[in-house]
Amino acid sequence: MNYLNNKIIEYSKNVLGFDFIEFAKPELLISEVNYLENWLKHGLHGNMTWLERNIEKRIDVKQILPSTKTVIVLAKNYYNNFQQNDKPDVGKISKYAWGRDYHKVLGNKLKLLDKFLKELSENVENKWYVDTGPIMEKQWAVKAGLGWMGKHTNIITREIGSWIFLSVVLTNLQIDTGSPIEDFCGDCTKCIDACPTDALFEPYKLDSNKCISYLTIELKPNLEINPDLSKNFKNWIFGCDICQDVCPWNKFQKLSEEPDFKPRVNLLNFNLEELLNMEEDEFNLKFEGSPIKRTKHSGIKRNIESIKVHHKK
Repeated sequence: MNYLNNKIIEYSKNVLGFDFIEFAKPELLISEVNYLENWLKHGLHGNMTWLERNIEKRIDVKQILPSTKTVIVLAKNYYNNFQQNDKPDVGKISKYAWGRDYHKVLGNKLKLLDKFLKELSENVENKWYVDTGPIMEKQWAVKAGLGWMGKHTNIITREIGSWIFLSVVLTNLQIDTGSPIEDFCGDCTKCIDACPTDALFEPYKLDSNKCISYLTIELKPNLEINPDLSKNFKNWIFGCDICQDVCPWNKFQKLSEEPDFKPRVNLLNFNLEELLNMEEDEFNLKFEGSPIKRTKHSGIKRNIESIKVHHKK
């Protein structure tokens, strides 16, 4: 490991608070994109049409930053042990949305990392992403050896499991790189067996059209949710953590040290009726800075109404 590795790792972890940082060569993601295109071909991405665009950039990061010599992959733990209420009149929200929007939190950290990298040498060029743009974060995490792709299609680390946010930095700095690690899922199928809508229909294969997270976040608010699916939502109104909750590797989970990811108590254990009757202005104010605004006021109402229909039966 060279001087640059040590400097970047020290700054990323000790100053910026990232839990993991690994490095990969900017190789072509041929097999990974072939897998993606087959997934798209079968319509398993729902209405996330942006995944169909910029395929050449997903294959080759040098189509994004021609001078790229290293792909830096960083991960931040977001796990918190707040217990959501299991009462039938309370809605559940995915852990990732309990605190401040991770796009903003990690984005601010990466701006500082960008500045730091440019101070290490002359003519440094960087391009960073937090779950945005044509970057295959999970595949780069695997390439760099940060973790492996779990059967639930989330990245799992040996150290703390899968409650992590990923971000990627492309740079023209020449940095020593890592290599993929073993897939430690073994014969386990707990995530597949636990999925209440059968969205995980095979190991490593997800049908977004059946996924609670997709249906409650990404599905356009003006589109209805199939009642045959919503009857199995178990009161999830924004995202779903079931496949990660049952993962044996998450027994190694540890509390996040990031203050911005601490649960906002006023955003959890919402009474469904209260949230359903909330005016849009109040919704926008209460969820300011939260990922929950992604699905919009109309989307949350749609999600709740799709659940309440089954409560009445």
